[in-house]
Amino acid sequence: MSKRMSDPKNETAAFDPKPFLRTLTEEPGVYRMIGADDKVLYVGKAKNLKRRVSSYFQKTVSSPRIAMMVAQVQRVDITATRSEAEALILENNLIKSLAPRYNILFRDDKTYPYIELSADEYPRLAYHRGAFTKGARYFGPFPNAWAVRESIHLLQKTFQLRTCENTVFANRSRPCLLHQIKRCTAPCVGLIEPQAYAADVKLATRFLDGQANEVIDDLSTRMQAAADRLAFEEAAACRDQVRVLQAVLHKQFVDSRKDEDVDVLAAIEEDGMTCVNIAMVRGGRHLGDRPQFPSGAAVSGAADSLLAFVEQHYSQHPIPARILVNLAPEAVKETLAEITDRPPGVVSPRFAAEKAWMEMAEKNARLAIQARARDTGRIEQRLDALRDALGMDEAPQRIECFDISHTMGEATVASCVVCEAGAMKRAEYRRYNISGITPGDDFAAMRQALERRYGKVAAGEGVCPDLILIDGGKGQVSAARAILAEVGLESVAMVGVAKGEGRKAGLETLIFPDGREGLALGGESAALHLIVEIRDEAHRFAITGHRAKRGKARVGSKLEDIPGVGPSRRRSLLAAFGGLDGVRDATVEDLCRVDGVSRKLAEQIYAALH
Repeated sequence: MSKRMSDPKNETAAFDPKPFLRTLTEEPGVYRMIGADDKVLYVGKAKNLKRRVSSYFQKTVSSPRIAMMVAQVQRVDITATRSEAEALILENNLIKSLAPRYNILFRDDKTYPYIELSADEYPRLAYHRGAFTKGARYFGPFPNAWAVRESIHLLQKTFQLRTCENTVFANRSRPCLLHQIKRCTAPCVGLIEPQAYAADVKLATRFLDGQANEVIDDLSTRMQAAADRLAFEEAAACRDQVRVLQAVLHKQFVDSRKDEDVDVLAAIEEDGMTCVNIAMVRGGRHLGDRPQFPSGAAVSGAADSLLAFVEQHYSQHPIPARILVNLAPEAVKETLAEITDRPPGVVSPRFAAEKAWMEMAEKNARLAIQARARDTGRIEQRLDALRDALGMDEAPQRIECFDISHTMGEATVASCVVCEAGAMKRAEYRRYNISGITPGDDFAAMRQALERRYGKVAAGEGVCPDLILIDGGKGQVSAARAILAEVGLESVAMVGVAKGEGRKAGLETLIFPDGREGLALGGESAALHLIVEIRDEAHRFAITGHRAKRGKARVGSKLEDIPGVGPSRRRSLLAAFGGLDGVRDATVEDLCRVDGVSRKLAEQIYAALH
């Protein structure tokens, strides 16, 4: 259901919200603040549209930014949804497509890592990013990958849970190295009973849930009971587990001495930049922090950025029992009340440990601002140097680079990487599988890749770059120029990057499509450093794709040549052993355990691969 309210007789008249608010639904949904010329000023979501939209039109508003936005509103459009989840999806889509002036945006929080405990009979401990799998348990989020891996290492050392993939686990015939160094109890070969493994999983789960002190108490009790019945090896194992956990808890720089989950949010505005730093405390352990920088807002201070971060982050991630903030605790409470029916405690730091956490978070936010300022200056310097070196009118903001990779003409792959404002945009990288050309013809491969890329750009389906880099010499540059001319993009700046003598870095020559003499900038050039960095990334991306394609082709051909191994059995073999290397390393007995593989066929497969 969509609804809009305005004065049809006079679009420039001041917006009167009262008639509109009286009829507004209390369902969840998305609202859009519309200004002059139907320009979308702001997009937001609400679990109660009437209450949320009404808050913008009170006598006192939450910030100067909101006051400035409300003064420009000429109408409000709403779309009611069936659930808050639908409202979140719609809001994200509208923000991406409309780019509203007054929305404060942070990088997608889905990139936070988690610890996964699988739902298998012998649960697997794993590092996880992305969508959750039904049945598995997830602990987090963690501020960075290092914190996850350190925690997994601790859990391995203490509880010895398995971390191997299921395909490896299902095909082990003897314990692996992790068992030998006492990091796994080897459930794959039955060296631990299911009940004992389940007990270790339960302890690890309690530890991840923040019950570290209770886990230590339980282990201490178990240790004493084992000692009383003279089971000294079991008692020693419990003692070692207790020591590891106590060492971890005692080495914290700031220890709350409580098994609590707390997020520490510090919003700092300095040198014209704003940073919101989130520090995570789980089970009393300070796991580190993660600075976030807002973008896309016309006016944003520290308080506004903090509220925007709270709304975006906690709409997608679990909310801890307490949140410490350095600004606007009451406003944060109100924002969280819109997200959850059971908002956490939100307070400013009061006790010594809380103040120490906040001091650390604020200090790291300031350091992040300083580092960002240095990086911004360095990026601008490199882009300006590139502009001067190539004789461009303006520094290129979007650079695309192409490379071709193959082995004697086999499995040819072209790559396109994107650098925007001096930073690599990995989400926009593309690979092109090249076909229908003479094997080894790099010129034809380059023509095909450019035609596929810029044919769409010419048709209005993509973003046109300011500069195109070609990894190659005059031949590749000529091929590229011809394609750009065909699609009407010959005005786009382009340059080839020819490798120097002996392929030594710093000796590259820039090749121009207009016949100018090649330019050697020298190893000290900031412009060349940027070009080589982008070129090397294109080369890495191309060769990774080429190796994957070549490996897939060779796997398929070797197994396809074996009589009796059709597509179904081939898929089963590769899945069971994790690829051709695993199939090759398998014994005849291992191969017989795969569904549909008889001993005779297993012997044929083994003979064909050895």
